[in-house]
Amino acid sequence: MRKTSFFLLLSFALQSLGAQPTKKPSAIRPNVLFIAVDDLKPLLSAYGESRMKTPNIDRLARMGTVFLNNYCQQAVCAPTRASLLTGQRPDYTQVWDLETLMRDKNPDILTLPQYFRQNGYTTTGLGKVFDSRSVDKMLDEPSWSVPFDKLEEADYAAGYGRPKANYYQGPETLKLLEEIRTKAGKMGLKGEKLKDYLNKNRGPAVESAEVPDDAYQDGAVAKKAVATIARLAKDGQPFFYAAGFVRPHLPFVAPRKYWDLYDREEINTAAYQQFATDSPQFAYQASGELVNAYLLPNGDRYPTGYAPKPTEMQKELIHGYYAAVSYMDAQVGKLLDALDEQGLTKNTIIVLWGDHGWHLGDHGIWCKHTNFEQATRAPLIIAAPGLTGGQKAEGLTEFVDVFPTLTDLAGLKTPEKLAGKSLVPMMKNPNATVKRFAQSQYPRSTKEYGKLMGYAIRTPRYRYVAWFAEDYDKNKVLPNVRPIAEELYDYEDDPNEEINFAAHSDHQDALKEHQVLLTEFLGSQPQAR
Repeated sequence: MRKTSFFLLLSFALQSLGAQPTKKPSAIRPNVLFIAVDDLKPLLSAYGESRMKTPNIDRLARMGTVFLNNYCQQAVCAPTRASLLTGQRPDYTQVWDLETLMRDKNPDILTLPQYFRQNGYTTTGLGKVFDSRSVDKMLDEPSWSVPFDKLEEADYAAGYGRPKANYYQGPETLKLLEEIRTKAGKMGLKGEKLKDYLNKNRGPAVESAEVPDDAYQDGAVAKKAVATIARLAKDGQPFFYAAGFVRPHLPFVAPRKYWDLYDREEINTAAYQQFATDSPQFAYQASGELVNAYLLPNGDRYPTGYAPKPTEMQKELIHGYYAAVSYMDAQVGKLLDALDEQGLTKNTIIVLWGDHGWHLGDHGIWCKHTNFEQATRAPLIIAAPGLTGGQKAEGLTEFVDVFPTLTDLAGLKTPEKLAGKSLVPMMKNPNATVKRFAQSQYPRSTKEYGKLMGYAIRTPRYRYVAWFAEDYDKNKVLPNVRPIAEELYDYEDDPNEEINFAAHSDHQDALKEHQVLLTEFLGSQPQAR
């Protein structure tokens, strides 16, 4: 904490070194509390899911605007975060995977916190904001006027220390982890082989333990963030503070009290667990993140393949997801309380977002990594001083819209050539719309076609997906190139995506309309630099 305080005092003297403000900050310029949540789908009571226990996100919703139909740019952590934090789409950032460093491709790319830093804000944060696999070890050093914070051993609950294998605290789980280690030793595994074995046997996908919130990472992040917000308040400089929570990302670990909020017998599994009729198999994924890395509580592996899993197994996973969401929600409440306690709420823009959706057994799949509705629709809630709260906006929005929205709300000049649009008109009038469609994409590697990119266009009623076999990593997908396959889903007649209507005669007008939209979109995108 002394180190963080030191940098808070020094940061302004060093502003001239790469972060010169473009304009003098106003005394009444609003702060920004920027809350990122990993793998959070809009399974929240603010989105009409009454069974969910999320009172603190409900509280934020009453303060601001809930964007009901918001979509990510690519349903996997690093690409979607790179897009949101730069206001650019994946074909611009060239981050489509979990390996590419954003600034290796675009050394001068401008990030959202970096722009606030340039405009006189103290910018810092803690937790998962950028994905660590797409930025430098300082978690994108140009973005932060105060070096991005990290959790230390002392930040966790007394007597617990850091979670084992990053996630676990429960006695039964720790015993299982020891057995895995012992087995690896008996197999004589060392170096990369040992690392690979442990990566494929990380531990159980669920854990319910009688522990305090800060025995796990999100509770420790909330506790440390509250202390930092108090210091920022005393400093008096406008700040952009980013807090990143990792739950409900796998594994679904949460203190037992959050599991106890839900009765497993009342949990329903996905209504439709098959592929959509006439859809290409490469549109789906085989739940690899779950079945290849995590275990059942007894140490056995999850069944592989696309077939629906046993009902009780599904219910346990869904129960774990619910508990993890409620656990994260409690941490959000601590941040909101901190703003209240410091007298900052009335002058702070608060934005909460989940980086993409998550499949909970629909189409027989789990995790994200698709262009379907459950993977691409993601929550976005924004509250701002002077704007009416408790509003729900139904117009289509995207994560690339967050950058221009926050600059607009803060009274900053919005940088040119961002891919998104300000959502302030929708915050002033929730019946307003700012765009005709939202766009997402996802790559696939196939034996038959090689690398593919599926581009999705989501309109109020339909989703159209076109799969191209062009060299997308060099931005050569051209609007006059025919796709390998097409999908068209009609959410008015078929909300569970049971039928691909692309070849149906009664949907040809809708198909052509969306083909035109995608052609115009691809033709408008910037080419590789």
